[in-house]
Amino acid sequence: MESILKKYARLLVHYCLEIKPGDKLYISTTTLAEPLLREVYREAIRTGALVEYQMSFHDQNRIFIDEANDQQLDYVNPAYRDMMQTYDAYLVIRAPFNLREDMNIDPAKAARRQKAMAEVNKVYAERIADRNLKRCLCQFPTQASAQEAGMSLEEYEYFVYNACHLFADDPAAEWLKVRAEQQGIVDHLNGCEQIRYVNDRSDISFSVRGRTWINSDGRSNMPSGEVFTGPVEDSVEGYIYFNYPTVFMGHDLEGITLHVKNGEVVKWEAKKGAEFLDEIFKIEGSRFFGEAAIGTNYNIQRTTRNILFDEKIGGSVHMAIGQSYIQTGGKNHSAVHWDMITDMRAGGRIYADGHLIYENGHFLI
Repeated sequence: MESILKKYARLLVHYCLEIKPGDKLYISTTTLAEPLLREVYREAIRTGALVEYQMSFHDQNRIFIDEANDQQLDYVNPAYRDMMQTYDAYLVIRAPFNLREDMNIDPAKAARRQKAMAEVNKVYAERIADRNLKRCLCQFPTQASAQEAGMSLEEYEYFVYNACHLFADDPAAEWLKVRAEQQGIVDHLNGCEQIRYVNDRSDISFSVRGRTWINSDGRSNMPSGEVFTGPVEDSVEGYIYFNYPTVFMGHDLEGITLHVKNGEVVKWEAKKGAEFLDEIFKIEGSRFFGEAAIGTNYNIQRTTRNILFDEKIGGSVHMAIGQSYIQTGGKNHSAVHWDMITDMRAGGRIYADGHLIYENGHFLI
């Protein structure tokens, strides 16, 4: 019987990244993910890819930010720049040691580092937008992520693999079904101009005229299961309550309410983490929305404080403040992209051009 990691590797190499002989593949992960890295490396080499990888160690980024001088903070590795500019595929296997290890790093030094990386990150964003760089983010279960989710490691492993359809006989076939189902939704939404999300504590609307809805079908994220777009920046009106807890830059926040006028967040509240929210909204572009989306993965039915999974929860919607995705036609620019999620399963409704298309966590179209 094929091991779950071999199935995972085959899914990543063939379905997500669509590796072909001669493709240059770069893999980034931590030392904790060696078991999955070994299988992905094996499968990619068998397929004929040219593979390079990088494995981070515990506290690597924190040590760098704490100890680096200005010259080191400004230095961009030429090999990394070349990879972003010329490689065909990029796999990020998330396998954290400690989800809070960067929480107390010097924000000024972190900002300087982010500025140094801006040019390379721009190339990255442009290339993944049209899949000139085939990029996939995935998860390898670790104790840190399991603890964050409130699960044992064994429970978390099941959660991750189930979300990726890895218990199916043919996981890729399951994702092709997701692709087909979501394409019908995307085709309908791309013919609409005005969207409205409503639940017992939210009523927010926005224009999507001239914007594109994207079918997130498991190739860019594994797992996936969402459709998303970029709202017209100055069109967002109303208020929205995000009832799922969120972790951003190592900070816990709960019960966020945003009030929006002419596209701009003009008032905000949080039951937990309000002071951090105050700081985020000082960042340029952070008071406008870069994304609106609908989660469709019904194998994910609970929050785990991991946005790769939480934003895909079947029966949820999310909106992200800050940076837009190029492929949606969004035009907002910011150093921030922060997804916030709310449950639509108990009375939630979505209207498109005034017509009810979604109710109680499920599409009606």
